[in-house]
Amino acid sequence: MFQTFDSPSSPDQGPPRLARLRDVMTAEKIDAYLVPRADRFQGEYVAPRDDRLAWLTGFTGSAGFALVSADHALVFVDGRYRVQVRAQVAPDFTPMDWPAQSHVGWLAQTYPDGGVLAFDPWLHTIDEITRLSRDLPKMTFRRTDNLIDRIWADQPAPPAAPITAHPLEFAGETHDAKRARLAEDLRKAGEAAALITLPDSVAWLFNIRGADIPRNPIAHAFAVLRADGSAVLLTDPAKCDAVRDHLGPEVQIRTESDLAAVLADLTGPLRIDPQSTPQAVADMLADTGQEARHGTDPCRIPKACKNAGELQGMRDAHIRDAVAMCRFLAWFDAADQTDLSEIDLVTSLEGFRRDTNMLREISFDTIAGAGPNGALPHYRVSTDTNRRLEEGALIVLDSGGQYPDGTTDITRTLVVGDAGAEEKRAFTLVLKGMIAISRARFPRGVAGAHLDALARYPLWLAGMDYDHGTGHGVGAYLCVHEGPQRLARGGDVPLLPGMILSNEPGYYRDGAFGIRIENLIAVQPADPVTGGDARDMLDFETLTWVPIDRRLIATDLLTAEERAWINAYHATCRDNIGPLLPQDCRLWFDAAVEAL
Repeated sequence: MFQTFDSPSSPDQGPPRLARLRDVMTAEKIDAYLVPRADRFQGEYVAPRDDRLAWLTGFTGSAGFALVSADHALVFVDGRYRVQVRAQVAPDFTPMDWPAQSHVGWLAQTYPDGGVLAFDPWLHTIDEITRLSRDLPKMTFRRTDNLIDRIWADQPAPPAAPITAHPLEFAGETHDAKRARLAEDLRKAGEAAALITLPDSVAWLFNIRGADIPRNPIAHAFAVLRADGSAVLLTDPAKCDAVRDHLGPEVQIRTESDLAAVLADLTGPLRIDPQSTPQAVADMLADTGQEARHGTDPCRIPKACKNAGELQGMRDAHIRDAVAMCRFLAWFDAADQTDLSEIDLVTSLEGFRRDTNMLREISFDTIAGAGPNGALPHYRVSTDTNRRLEEGALIVLDSGGQYPDGTTDITRTLVVGDAGAEEKRAFTLVLKGMIAISRARFPRGVAGAHLDALARYPLWLAGMDYDHGTGHGVGAYLCVHEGPQRLARGGDVPLLPGMILSNEPGYYRDGAFGIRIENLIAVQPADPVTGGDARDMLDFETLTWVPIDRRLIATDLLTAEERAWINAYHATCRDNIGPLLPQDCRLWFDAAVEAL
């Protein structure tokens, strides 16, 4: 099993750790200290060694941060984690509803005449510190070593998984060609080099993969790409034995500690991305006098726009994953469901994925929330929270696999027995929004923020909504959460062909049930419409082919076009997946793909 079911946090451990942190702050004459979720690579997922926020507070969500003072310990989380944070932290910590409640506002009010705000400059980006300095002009900002690391006696060792080559058939382009293509853009911009600090960008650029972060096939590494196409990979050289020949003579391997020396050897401007580069790097460059230009990570858009090889790999991975999902759903349909628990569902589903003999990892901890647990969008089942299935309960099952050719992410809402009328109504409203995104056509230049409302509109008409984005970017055998593309109110990057996103509207009724339906979709050029203008239009290719439970659909709420979409979707599921399923799934599958 990749997934474990241990309790992820112990609230009782937080208060003594908080006391030790405050002792250090008092000795250092620090008024407030920031504890982010992120590591020095600004990742959403972090290695156990870097899981400082969880170690201090007990909160294990993938987004959030803490602000500690002598009298307060505030934990800021967004709407996805409002319930979770209250269950995981001790009373010594105060949950704050981010961004409605701002740490900037709290600091300005608490220290009107200024105070000392300390932070580890490796864990905060240039943009973040710039904004804080602008918004808190009376505060004194103090760089410091990491105070959590000082008091974390049994801190895990740094990850040291070997780095491997990503095959060209799945990468779709050699790393020499990628480096040459991006280096040409640097030359045109008059830049000597670019610093790349995001590990998934580094992995994509060099066609390498790692295992330093659970669920994400990336290695802890920085890179410097020079304008002549040569590059430096900054990581633990001991991890690189298997890729030295793959990288070739134009890629030098150095340790992370050599970063300052590598940058000092450059002649000419260095591009750094202030959205992802640690403040420590800006300080380093200021000390050496190296000219820095703020720009975009050169891998950001090319990585997001999958090439033909990457897209075909993703299609193949999704077909394979759909077979595993359908086998699971047939098993679930035939089981004595009230004898099952959430852990049983997670264990069984991972087993069907393992049966493909292609599974490298799960792409995130499977979310299997039954009844009221389904109302927690990022619920993770443990032995302490494991819930048995009850008649009439809805189950949010959100899962995915990491395969050598692609990354999958799918959510289906299941029901034990018969669902109530209110649950069916809510499910259908969510489904209508998911269909709206799937059917969308839009001109080039449209961003995810422009489309997000399509998914919410049926819920809005009913006075309902959800507190997460409609979709995130997804990598090709990379991170299941990939930027910069998003279907969300903050998704300001125009969508381009090859970008892959999730399409996952939902609805959550606290203490009762949750609903989410998710497919992955890829942006593609749209076919012309007879009689339409000669505009360059885009639409979405669906990648996920797993039946949506017809028993949860209130068909009278669907329009004729929506009903036609569902029937066409299930017909394609039948054609793509049906021939690959074993005989013991046929009865369930034939019923699941029947026309409405």
